[in-house]
Amino acid sequence: MPAVPLKKLSHASLEQAAQWYVQLHDPQVADHERLRWQDWLAQSADHQDAWRYIERVGQRFTPLQHESEQQAVSQVLRGTGRSPISRRHTLKSLLILTAGSLTGWAAWRGTPLPETLGRLTADLATGTGETRETVLNDGSRIWLNALSALNVRFDATQRLLQLQCGEVLIDTDKDPGRPFLVETAQGRLRALGTRFSVRQEDRQTLLNVYEGAVEVRTRHGAVQVVEAGRQLAFSDSTMALSTAASPSREAWRHGLLLADNLPLGQLIDELNRYRPGHLHCDPKVAELPVMGSFPLKDTDQALRLLEAALPIRVQKTFPWWVSVGPKA
Repeated sequence: MPAVPLKKLSHASLEQAAQWYVQLHDPQVADHERLRWQDWLAQSADHQDAWRYIERVGQRFTPLQHESEQQAVSQVLRGTGRSPISRRHTLKSLLILTAGSLTGWAAWRGTPLPETLGRLTADLATGTGETRETVLNDGSRIWLNALSALNVRFDATQRLLQLQCGEVLIDTDKDPGRPFLVETAQGRLRALGTRFSVRQEDRQTLLNVYEGAVEVRTRHGAVQVVEAGRQLAFSDSTMALSTAASPSREAWRHGLLLADNLPLGQLIDELNRYRPGHLHCDPKVAELPVMGSFPLKDTDQALRLLEAALPIRVQKTFPWWVSVGPKA
């Protein structure tokens, strides 16, 4: 069964799953608590999806010792119809954990399979919390943001970057005989002597131009030139009205996340690209406006700054499972 995207899971179910995970890790957990967990699991598909999600995250840090234990979890999730005594016997074998390891975490984020494969097969790619600077063979300089990937397709007639996912900041070098192009899922951009950033989002491309200009052509043929100091979001068929370029879309190169009335939920999503594990924001506080500058290389410090400035509580159920919610 395909993994359910994190955004489709309710915050309440995720937090309940985390609390059950804590309880089932207790060596002294009683049989009746295991049965209560099983009852909770059976209440809804959302509970089952949340449990699968925390298992996938947790196994990257505290992997199960035996394959048989993983099979036991799967049997419960499928609803095997065993008797309470048999279920208790099965559940006793669950969640016997060894010391954790981060091995393999960078290749798994619960992201869609095409994005994960894109990073594995791309010419240039970055993992969680990683940025990368590269000088291309024409002298142009590019910086890849965390969880990003692109292919480089240079030939005698053009210089083409294919952005698979994530974000790239580009400082082009001159080459009158070969245009510099960036291709995304929504269209193609042509640099006109330029410093600019391109971000591939779920259903749109976000362009910020800092020097020169960039010509945008959508998949359906709409064309617009974006001048320095402007930002444009576009889909495969439409373009939004351009606005002032955002300094935040190049500040990440210096390890900073800049917020100017940025909704807290969006800021947490950005921090999540730099932090291994689960970092989630309760919808109750997701629209709180945030101002300031936050370190991307020290997400714990960024969370402390947020907690000091806003009416929120940062709860660490595990070092790798962090939730941001309203202050009690």
